[in-house]
Amino acid sequence: MGDKASDARLPGTPLVAHPPCRMGDKASDARLPDGTQPATQASGRGGKTADARKLVFMGSPDRATPCFADAPVRPRRGPRWHGNPVQLLLSVATGLALFALPFLNLAPNRLVSGEPLFFFVLFQGPSAALAALQLGVLVALAAASLMHPGRALAGLVAAASIVSMAGLLWLAGEQALRVAQTASALARTSLGGAFWLALLLLGMIALDALQRLRFGAGPRAAILLLALLPLGGLLASGAGDALSIMKEYANRSDAFGTAIVRHLQIVALALLPTLLIGLPLGWAARQHARVGAALFPVLNVIQTIPSIALFGLMMAPLALLAAAWPWLGKAGISGIGLAPAVIALVLYSLLPVVRGTLAGLEQVPGSVRDAARGMGMDGGALFWHVEVPLAAPVVLAGVRTAAVQSVGLAAVTALIGAGGLGAIMFEGLFSSAEDLVVLAVVPIVLLGVAVDAVFAALIGLAERRASGAVKVKAGRHA
Repeated sequence: MGDKASDARLPGTPLVAHPPCRMGDKASDARLPDGTQPATQASGRGGKTADARKLVFMGSPDRATPCFADAPVRPRRGPRWHGNPVQLLLSVATGLALFALPFLNLAPNRLVSGEPLFFFVLFQGPSAALAALQLGVLVALAAASLMHPGRALAGLVAAASIVSMAGLLWLAGEQALRVAQTASALARTSLGGAFWLALLLLGMIALDALQRLRFGAGPRAAILLLALLPLGGLLASGAGDALSIMKEYANRSDAFGTAIVRHLQIVALALLPTLLIGLPLGWAARQHARVGAALFPVLNVIQTIPSIALFGLMMAPLALLAAAWPWLGKAGISGIGLAPAVIALVLYSLLPVVRGTLAGLEQVPGSVRDAARGMGMDGGALFWHVEVPLAAPVVLAGVRTAAVQSVGLAAVTALIGAGGLGAIMFEGLFSSAEDLVVLAVVPIVLLGVAVDAVFAALIGLAERRASGAVKVKAGRHA
Protein backbone atom coordinates (compact mmCIF):
# COMPACT_ATOMS: atom_id res chain seq x y z
CA MET A 1 0.00 0.00 0.00
CA GLY A 2 1.21 3.43 -0.76
CA ASP A 3 3.51 2.36 -3.60
CA LYS A 4 3.36 4.67 -6.51
CA ALA A 5 3.04 2.92 -9.85
CA SER A 6 5.34 4.17 -12.55
CA ASP A 7 4.24 4.41 -16.16
CA ALA A 8 5.54 2.23 -18.95
CA ARG A 9 5.08 2.99 -22.64
CA LEU A 10 4.32 0.02 -24.89
CA PRO A 11 5.49 0.20 -28.51
CA GLY A 12 2.96 2.22 -30.53
CA THR A 13 0.68 2.99 -27.56
CA PRO A 14 0.14 6.11 -25.50
CA LEU A 15 1.45 6.49 -22.00
CA VAL A 16 -0.56 4.21 -19.71
CA ALA A 17 -0.38 3.01 -16.11
CA HIS A 18 -0.44 -0.72 -15.53
CA PRO A 19 -2.04 -2.34 -12.48
CA PRO A 20 -0.36 -5.02 -10.37
CA CYS A 21 -0.87 -8.65 -11.42
CA ARG A 22 -3.65 -10.53 -9.64
CA MET A 23 -3.25 -13.81 -7.78
CA GLY A 24 -3.66 -16.76 -10.14
CA ASP A 25 -2.83 -14.87 -13.33
CA LYS A 26 -0.63 -16.78 -15.75
CA ALA A 27 2.23 -15.03 -17.49
CA SER A 28 2.36 -15.69 -21.22
CA ASP A 29 5.64 -13.91 -21.90
CA ALA A 30 8.22 -12.11 -19.78
CA ARG A 31 9.31 -9.85 -22.66
CA LEU A 32 7.73 -6.97 -24.50
CA PRO A 33 6.13 -7.62 -27.93
CA ASP A 34 9.23 -6.21 -29.69
CA GLY A 35 11.47 -8.74 -27.89
CA THR A 36 13.05 -6.28 -25.45
CA GLN A 37 13.34 -6.82 -21.70
CA PRO A 38 10.33 -5.60 -19.69
CA ALA A 39 10.61 -2.56 -17.51
CA THR A 40 10.98 -2.74 -13.76
CA GLN A 41 9.44 -0.56 -11.10
CA ALA A 42 10.95 -0.02 -7.65
CA SER A 43 8.55 -0.28 -4.73
CA GLY A 44 8.79 0.95 -1.21
CA ARG A 45 9.44 4.33 0.35
CA GLY A 46 11.62 6.40 -1.91
CA GLY A 47 12.30 3.41 -4.15
CA LYS A 48 15.28 2.40 -1.98
CA THR A 49 14.19 -1.10 -1.01
CA ALA A 50 15.58 -4.26 -2.58
CA ASP A 51 12.14 -5.17 -3.98
CA ALA A 52 11.36 -4.52 -7.62
CA ARG A 53 8.41 -5.09 -9.96
CA LYS A 54 8.68 -6.40 -13.53
CA LEU A 55 6.32 -5.68 -16.42
CA VAL A 56 4.89 -8.94 -17.78
CA PHE A 57 1.89 -9.91 -19.91
CA MET A 58 -0.82 -12.01 -18.29
CA GLY A 59 -3.47 -14.12 -19.99
CA SER A 60 -3.43 -15.83 -23.36
CA PRO A 61 -0.82 -14.86 -25.96
CA ASP A 62 -3.40 -13.31 -28.29
CA ARG A 63 -5.12 -11.28 -25.53
CA ALA A 64 -2.30 -10.44 -23.15
CA THR A 65 -2.80 -7.77 -20.49
CA PRO A 66 0.28 -5.91 -19.23
CA CYS A 67 0.73 -5.69 -15.49
CA PHE A 68 3.54 -5.45 -12.92
CA ALA A 69 4.66 -8.63 -11.10
CA ASP A 70 7.07 -8.96 -8.20
CA ALA A 71 10.68 -9.53 -9.26
CA PRO A 72 12.83 -9.68 -6.12
CA VAL A 73 16.43 -8.63 -6.46
CA ARG A 74 19.21 -10.69 -4.92
CA PRO A 75 20.31 -9.18 -1.62
CA ARG A 76 23.70 -7.57 -1.59
CA ARG A 77 26.37 -9.57 0.16
CA GLY A 78 29.10 -8.16 2.29
CA PRO A 79 32.76 -8.27 1.32
CA ARG A 80 34.04 -11.83 0.97
CA TRP A 81 37.18 -12.92 2.86
CA HIS A 82 39.76 -14.37 0.50
CA GLY A 83 42.25 -15.53 3.12
CA ASN A 84 43.50 -19.02 3.94
CA PRO A 85 41.84 -20.39 7.10
CA VAL A 86 43.86 -23.63 6.96
CA GLN A 87 47.15 -21.75 7.05
CA LEU A 88 45.89 -19.52 9.84
CA LEU A 89 44.84 -22.51 11.93
CA LEU A 90 48.15 -24.32 11.37
CA SER A 91 50.16 -21.19 12.22
CA VAL A 92 48.26 -20.66 15.46
CA ALA A 93 48.58 -24.36 16.33
CA THR A 94 52.34 -24.18 15.75
CA GLY A 95 52.64 -21.25 18.16
CA LEU A 96 50.55 -23.02 20.78
CA ALA A 97 52.66 -26.17 20.45
CA LEU A 98 55.91 -24.25 20.93
CA PHE A 99 54.69 -22.54 24.10
CA ALA A 100 52.65 -25.37 25.62
CA LEU A 101 54.91 -28.41 25.11
CA PRO A 102 58.56 -29.02 26.04
CA PHE A 103 60.92 -27.95 23.26
CA LEU A 104 63.86 -29.99 24.60
CA ASN A 105 64.45 -32.55 27.31
CA LEU A 106 67.65 -32.38 29.38
CA ALA A 107 68.72 -35.70 30.95
CA PRO A 108 71.87 -36.86 32.79
CA ASN A 109 72.07 -40.01 30.57
CA ARG A 110 70.29 -41.79 27.71
CA LEU A 111 68.08 -43.95 29.93
CA VAL A 112 66.46 -41.15 31.98
CA SER A 113 63.62 -38.98 30.66
CA GLY A 114 65.09 -35.78 32.15
CA GLU A 115 63.66 -32.30 32.71
CA PRO A 116 61.72 -30.29 30.10
CA LEU A 117 63.00 -27.06 28.56
CA PHE A 118 60.26 -24.88 27.11
CA PHE A 119 60.56 -22.60 24.11
CA PHE A 120 59.83 -19.38 25.99
CA VAL A 121 62.85 -20.00 28.25
CA LEU A 122 65.10 -19.51 25.21
CA PHE A 123 64.14 -15.81 25.10
CA GLN A 124 66.17 -15.30 28.29
CA GLY A 125 69.44 -16.77 27.02
CA PRO A 126 71.97 -16.36 24.22
CA SER A 127 69.50 -17.86 21.71
CA ALA A 128 66.96 -15.07 22.26
CA ALA A 129 67.52 -13.50 18.84
CA LEU A 130 67.04 -16.78 16.98
CA ALA A 131 63.96 -17.65 19.06
CA ALA A 132 62.50 -14.21 18.35
CA LEU A 133 63.15 -14.71 14.64
CA GLN A 134 61.27 -18.01 14.74
CA LEU A 135 58.35 -16.35 16.46
CA GLY A 136 58.42 -13.56 13.88
CA VAL A 137 58.19 -16.08 11.04
CA LEU A 138 55.12 -17.65 12.67
CA VAL A 139 53.48 -14.22 13.00
CA ALA A 140 54.29 -13.52 9.34
CA LEU A 141 52.74 -16.83 8.30
CA ALA A 142 49.60 -16.03 10.28
CA ALA A 143 49.42 -12.55 8.74
CA ALA A 144 49.92 -13.97 5.23
CA SER A 145 46.91 -16.22 5.75
CA LEU A 146 44.72 -13.08 5.96
CA MET A 147 45.88 -11.73 2.60
CA HIS A 148 44.43 -12.39 -0.83
CA PRO A 149 45.89 -15.71 -2.06
CA GLY A 150 48.16 -15.77 -5.06
CA ARG A 151 51.01 -17.78 -6.55
CA ALA A 152 53.67 -15.33 -5.38
CA LEU A 153 52.32 -15.34 -1.83
CA ALA A 154 52.08 -19.16 -1.83
CA GLY A 155 55.71 -19.40 -2.92
CA LEU A 156 56.81 -17.08 -0.13
CA VAL A 157 54.79 -19.06 2.43
CA ALA A 158 56.33 -22.36 1.29
CA ALA A 159 59.85 -20.91 1.45
CA ALA A 160 59.24 -19.31 4.88
CA SER A 161 57.85 -22.51 6.39
CA ILE A 162 60.79 -24.58 5.08
CA VAL A 163 63.29 -22.04 6.42
CA SER A 164 61.45 -22.06 9.75
CA MET A 165 61.79 -25.85 9.93
CA ALA A 166 65.53 -25.53 9.46
CA GLY A 167 65.60 -22.72 12.02
CA LEU A 168 63.97 -24.95 14.63
CA LEU A 169 66.66 -27.58 14.11
CA TRP A 170 69.39 -24.95 14.29
CA LEU A 171 67.93 -23.51 17.49
CA ALA A 172 67.70 -26.96 19.11
CA GLY A 173 71.27 -27.77 18.07
CA GLU A 174 72.64 -24.51 19.45
CA GLN A 175 70.94 -25.03 22.79
CA ALA A 176 72.15 -28.65 22.97
CA LEU A 177 75.71 -27.49 22.27
CA ARG A 178 75.58 -24.99 25.16
CA VAL A 179 74.29 -27.70 27.49
CA ALA A 180 77.05 -30.09 26.40
CA GLN A 181 79.71 -27.51 27.23
CA THR A 182 78.68 -27.39 30.90
CA ALA A 183 77.22 -30.87 31.56
CA SER A 184 78.89 -34.26 31.81
CA ALA A 185 79.79 -36.39 28.81
CA LEU A 186 76.86 -38.72 29.52
CA ALA A 187 74.29 -35.91 29.49
CA ARG A 188 71.73 -35.99 26.70
CA THR A 189 69.60 -33.27 25.10
CA SER A 190 66.57 -34.80 23.39
CA LEU A 191 64.08 -33.16 21.07
CA GLY A 192 60.77 -32.57 22.81
CA GLY A 193 57.17 -32.75 21.70
CA ALA A 194 57.04 -29.06 20.75
CA PHE A 195 59.86 -29.53 18.22
CA TRP A 196 58.31 -32.55 16.50
CA LEU A 197 54.78 -31.13 16.46
CA ALA A 198 55.96 -27.74 15.18
CA LEU A 199 58.02 -29.48 12.50
CA LEU A 200 54.95 -31.44 11.40
CA LEU A 201 52.67 -28.39 11.32
CA LEU A 202 55.19 -26.31 9.38
CA GLY A 203 55.51 -29.14 6.89
CA MET A 204 51.72 -29.12 6.47
CA ILE A 205 51.83 -25.36 5.83
CA ALA A 206 54.47 -25.94 3.15
CA LEU A 207 52.37 -28.70 1.55
CA ASP A 208 49.28 -26.48 1.50
CA ALA A 209 51.27 -23.67 -0.14
CA LEU A 210 52.69 -26.03 -2.77
CA GLN A 211 49.18 -27.20 -3.62
CA ARG A 212 48.12 -23.58 -4.12
CA LEU A 213 50.98 -23.14 -6.57
CA ARG A 214 49.14 -25.69 -8.75
CA PHE A 215 52.19 -27.61 -9.75
CA GLY A 216 51.88 -31.13 -11.11
CA ALA A 217 52.48 -34.16 -8.95
CA GLY A 218 56.01 -34.62 -10.33
CA PRO A 219 57.27 -31.05 -9.70
CA ARG A 220 55.57 -31.04 -6.30
CA ALA A 221 57.34 -34.26 -5.30
CA ALA A 222 60.66 -32.82 -6.49
CA ILE A 223 60.11 -29.65 -4.46
CA LEU A 224 59.32 -31.71 -1.37
CA LEU A 225 62.56 -33.62 -1.76
CA LEU A 226 64.47 -30.36 -2.25
CA ALA A 227 62.85 -29.02 0.91
CA LEU A 228 64.78 -31.63 2.89
CA LEU A 229 68.11 -30.19 1.70
CA PRO A 230 68.24 -27.38 4.31
CA LEU A 231 67.65 -29.89 7.11
CA GLY A 232 70.17 -32.29 5.64
CA GLY A 233 72.70 -29.48 5.20
CA LEU A 234 72.41 -28.49 8.84
CA LEU A 235 72.91 -32.07 9.99
CA ALA A 236 75.87 -32.54 7.65
CA SER A 237 77.48 -29.34 8.94
CA GLY A 238 77.43 -30.66 12.50
CA ALA A 239 74.87 -28.17 13.80
CA GLY A 240 72.98 -30.95 15.60
CA ASP A 241 75.83 -33.16 16.74
CA ALA A 242 75.16 -32.33 20.39
CA LEU A 243 71.60 -33.66 20.19
CA SER A 244 70.97 -37.08 21.66
CA ILE A 245 69.54 -38.49 18.43
CA MET A 246 72.72 -37.55 16.55
CA LYS A 247 74.86 -39.18 19.25
CA GLU A 248 72.88 -42.37 18.75
CA TYR A 249 73.48 -42.10 15.02
CA ALA A 250 77.22 -41.60 15.57
CA ASN A 251 77.33 -44.80 17.60
CA ARG A 252 75.62 -46.76 14.77
CA SER A 253 76.67 -44.89 11.65
CA ASP A 254 78.21 -48.00 10.10
CA ALA A 255 75.08 -50.13 10.51
CA PHE A 256 72.58 -47.35 9.76
CA GLY A 257 73.10 -47.28 6.00
CA THR A 258 73.00 -51.07 5.83
CA ALA A 259 69.71 -51.06 7.76
CA ILE A 260 68.13 -48.63 5.26
CA VAL A 261 69.24 -50.76 2.30
CA ARG A 262 67.89 -53.90 3.99
CA HIS A 263 64.58 -52.16 4.66
CA LEU A 264 64.23 -51.16 1.00
CA GLN A 265 65.16 -54.71 -0.03
CA ILE A 266 62.36 -56.17 2.08
CA VAL A 267 59.83 -53.73 0.58
CA ALA A 268 60.97 -54.38 -3.01
CA LEU A 269 60.98 -58.17 -2.62
CA ALA A 270 57.45 -58.02 -1.19
CA LEU A 271 56.07 -55.61 -3.80
CA LEU A 272 57.23 -57.55 -6.87
CA PRO A 273 55.38 -60.83 -6.05
CA THR A 274 52.38 -58.78 -4.97
CA LEU A 275 52.11 -57.26 -8.45
CA LEU A 276 52.72 -60.60 -10.20
CA ILE A 277 49.93 -62.23 -8.17
CA GLY A 278 47.54 -59.35 -7.45
CA LEU A 279 47.15 -57.88 -10.94
CA PRO A 280 46.07 -61.19 -12.56
CA LEU A 281 43.74 -61.92 -9.63
CA GLY A 282 42.10 -58.52 -10.06
CA TRP A 283 41.65 -59.15 -13.77
CA ALA A 284 40.16 -62.60 -13.05
CA ALA A 285 37.75 -61.09 -10.51
CA ARG A 286 36.62 -58.65 -13.22
CA GLN A 287 36.09 -61.42 -15.77
CA HIS A 288 34.39 -63.86 -13.41
CA ALA A 289 32.25 -62.66 -10.52
CA ARG A 290 32.59 -66.00 -8.72
CA VAL A 291 36.36 -65.50 -8.45
CA GLY A 292 35.87 -62.20 -6.66
CA ALA A 293 33.17 -63.63 -4.40
CA ALA A 294 35.53 -66.38 -3.26
CA LEU A 295 38.73 -64.30 -3.17
CA PHE A 296 37.87 -61.14 -1.27
CA PRO A 297 36.58 -62.80 1.93
CA VAL A 298 39.94 -64.59 2.25
CA LEU A 299 41.92 -61.39 1.66
CA ASN A 300 39.73 -59.52 4.14
CA VAL A 301 40.38 -62.16 6.83
CA ILE A 302 44.14 -61.88 6.25
CA GLN A 303 43.95 -58.14 6.85
CA THR A 304 42.37 -58.72 10.28
CA ILE A 305 45.27 -60.89 11.51
CA PRO A 306 47.79 -58.87 13.59
CA SER A 307 51.14 -58.51 11.88
CA ILE A 308 53.17 -60.14 14.66
CA ALA A 309 50.78 -63.12 14.72
CA LEU A 310 51.00 -63.55 10.94
CA PHE A 311 54.79 -63.44 11.04
CA GLY A 312 54.70 -66.09 13.76
CA LEU A 313 52.36 -68.27 11.69
CA MET A 314 54.86 -68.22 8.82
CA MET A 315 57.76 -69.48 10.94
CA ALA A 316 56.66 -73.05 11.66
CA PRO A 317 55.62 -74.13 8.13
CA LEU A 318 58.76 -72.66 6.54
CA ALA A 319 60.97 -74.31 9.15
CA LEU A 320 59.38 -77.68 8.39
CA LEU A 321 59.84 -77.17 4.67
CA ALA A 322 63.49 -76.24 5.13
CA ALA A 323 64.02 -79.38 7.24
CA ALA A 324 62.28 -81.63 4.69
CA TRP A 325 64.07 -80.16 1.67
CA PRO A 326 67.54 -78.92 2.60
CA TRP A 327 67.96 -77.12 -0.74
CA LEU A 328 65.29 -74.65 0.43
CA GLY A 329 67.44 -73.80 3.42
CA LYS A 330 70.43 -73.27 1.17
CA ALA A 331 68.29 -70.90 -0.93
CA GLY A 332 67.58 -68.80 2.16
CA ILE A 333 64.10 -70.08 2.95
CA SER A 334 63.72 -70.95 6.63
CA GLY A 335 61.57 -70.25 9.65
CA ILE A 336 63.26 -66.94 10.38
CA GLY A 337 64.81 -64.24 8.25
CA LEU A 338 63.77 -62.74 4.96
CA ALA A 339 61.46 -65.48 3.61
CA PRO A 340 58.66 -65.37 6.23
CA ALA A 341 58.83 -61.57 6.26
CA VAL A 342 58.35 -61.29 2.49
CA ILE A 343 55.55 -63.88 2.39
CA ALA A 344 53.64 -62.13 5.17
CA LEU A 345 54.02 -58.72 3.50
CA VAL A 346 52.80 -60.17 0.20
CA LEU A 347 49.68 -61.53 1.89
CA TYR A 348 49.00 -58.14 3.50
CA SER A 349 49.53 -56.25 0.22
CA LEU A 350 47.29 -58.37 -1.99
CA LEU A 351 43.99 -56.82 -0.92
CA PRO A 352 44.67 -53.19 -2.00
CA VAL A 353 46.26 -54.33 -5.28
CA VAL A 354 43.48 -56.77 -6.21
CA ARG A 355 40.77 -54.33 -5.14
CA GLY A 356 42.39 -51.47 -7.04
CA THR A 357 42.76 -53.57 -10.19
CA LEU A 358 39.12 -54.63 -10.07
CA ALA A 359 37.91 -51.09 -9.42
CA GLY A 360 40.07 -49.68 -12.22
CA LEU A 361 38.74 -52.14 -14.80
CA GLU A 362 35.15 -51.70 -13.67
CA GLN A 363 35.24 -47.91 -14.02
CA VAL A 364 36.05 -48.07 -17.74
CA PRO A 365 32.82 -46.86 -19.43
CA GLY A 366 30.95 -49.43 -21.47
CA SER A 367 30.41 -46.88 -24.22
CA VAL A 368 34.20 -46.61 -24.65
CA ARG A 369 34.47 -50.38 -25.03
CA ASP A 370 31.66 -50.42 -27.57
CA ALA A 371 33.28 -47.61 -29.56
CA ALA A 372 36.61 -49.46 -29.58
CA ARG A 373 34.95 -52.65 -30.82
CA GLY A 374 33.18 -50.66 -33.48
CA MET A 375 36.56 -49.39 -34.69
CA GLY A 376 37.74 -52.95 -35.19
CA MET A 377 39.67 -53.67 -32.00
CA ASP A 378 39.84 -57.28 -30.88
CA GLY A 379 39.94 -58.41 -27.24
CA GLY A 380 43.69 -58.00 -26.81
CA ALA A 381 43.85 -54.57 -28.42
CA LEU A 382 40.83 -53.44 -26.39
CA PHE A 383 42.50 -54.52 -23.14
CA TRP A 384 45.96 -53.06 -23.75
CA HIS A 385 45.04 -49.89 -25.62
CA VAL A 386 41.75 -48.91 -23.93
CA GLU A 387 41.17 -50.63 -20.60
CA VAL A 388 44.74 -50.53 -19.29
CA PRO A 389 45.29 -46.77 -19.90
CA LEU A 390 41.93 -45.85 -18.36
CA ALA A 391 42.32 -48.22 -15.40
CA ALA A 392 45.98 -47.35 -14.72
CA PRO A 393 45.35 -44.41 -12.30
CA VAL A 394 43.07 -46.50 -10.07
CA VAL A 395 45.36 -49.53 -10.24
CA LEU A 396 48.36 -47.40 -9.30
CA ALA A 397 46.39 -46.02 -6.35
CA GLY A 398 46.01 -49.56 -5.03
CA VAL A 399 49.71 -50.28 -5.56
CA ARG A 400 50.49 -46.99 -3.82
CA THR A 401 48.57 -48.11 -0.74
CA ALA A 402 50.33 -51.48 -0.72
CA ALA A 403 53.79 -49.93 -1.09
CA VAL A 404 53.34 -47.39 1.71
CA GLN A 405 51.83 -50.09 3.93
CA SER A 406 54.83 -52.35 3.27
CA VAL A 407 57.27 -49.59 4.24
CA GLY A 408 55.68 -49.43 7.68
CA LEU A 409 55.13 -53.15 8.21
CA ALA A 410 58.69 -53.98 7.17
CA ALA A 411 59.85 -52.56 10.50
CA VAL A 412 57.95 -55.30 12.37
CA THR A 413 59.72 -58.02 10.38
CA ALA A 414 62.82 -57.41 12.51
CA LEU A 415 61.15 -59.52 15.20
CA ILE A 416 61.65 -62.62 13.05
CA GLY A 417 65.21 -61.79 12.06
CA ALA A 418 64.61 -59.92 8.79
CA GLY A 419 66.69 -56.91 9.87
CA GLY A 420 66.25 -53.42 8.52
CA LEU A 421 65.39 -50.26 10.40
CA GLY A 422 63.09 -52.27 12.63
CA ALA A 423 66.11 -53.88 14.26
CA ILE A 424 67.33 -50.47 15.44
CA MET A 425 63.83 -49.51 16.54
CA PHE A 426 63.31 -52.63 18.68
CA GLU A 427 66.79 -52.32 20.13
CA GLY A 428 65.79 -48.88 21.40
CA LEU A 429 62.51 -50.20 22.75
CA PHE A 430 64.13 -53.08 24.61
CA SER A 431 66.80 -50.80 26.12
CA SER A 432 64.39 -47.91 26.91
CA ALA A 433 66.40 -45.55 24.68
CA GLU A 434 63.80 -43.23 23.19
CA ASP A 435 66.19 -41.41 20.88
CA LEU A 436 67.30 -44.70 19.35
CA VAL A 437 63.67 -45.48 18.57
CA VAL A 438 63.23 -42.05 16.98
CA LEU A 439 66.43 -42.55 14.97
CA ALA A 440 64.80 -45.57 13.27
CA VAL A 441 61.29 -44.18 13.01
CA VAL A 442 62.21 -40.92 11.25
CA PRO A 443 63.77 -42.64 8.19
CA ILE A 444 60.79 -45.01 7.98
CA VAL A 445 58.42 -42.05 7.88
CA LEU A 446 60.57 -40.27 5.28
CA LEU A 447 60.69 -43.42 3.14
CA GLY A 448 56.91 -43.70 3.32
CA VAL A 449 56.50 -40.05 2.28
CA ALA A 450 58.97 -40.50 -0.57
CA VAL A 451 57.23 -43.65 -1.87
CA ASP A 452 53.86 -41.92 -1.65
CA ALA A 453 55.19 -38.90 -3.57
CA VAL A 454 56.64 -41.11 -6.32
CA PHE A 455 53.35 -42.94 -6.83
CA ALA A 456 51.43 -39.66 -6.73
CA ALA A 457 53.57 -38.45 -9.63
CA LEU A 458 52.98 -41.71 -11.53
CA ILE A 459 49.22 -41.46 -10.99
CA GLY A 460 49.20 -37.90 -12.27
CA LEU A 461 51.14 -38.96 -15.36
CA ALA A 462 48.75 -41.85 -15.98
CA GLU A 463 45.71 -39.58 -15.68
CA ARG A 464 47.12 -37.14 -18.23
CA ARG A 465 47.93 -39.86 -20.72
CA ALA A 466 44.72 -41.87 -20.34
CA SER A 467 42.40 -39.88 -22.60
CA GLY A 468 44.99 -39.18 -25.28
CA ALA A 469 46.18 -42.78 -25.41
CA VAL A 470 42.69 -44.07 -26.09
CA LYS A 471 42.18 -41.70 -29.03
CA VAL A 472 45.58 -42.40 -30.59
CA LYS A 473 45.35 -46.18 -30.27
CA ALA A 474 41.76 -46.23 -31.51
CA GLY A 475 42.76 -44.19 -34.55
CA ARG A 476 45.46 -46.69 -35.45
CA HIS A 477 42.98 -49.56 -35.40
CA ALA A 478 40.24 -47.73 -37.29
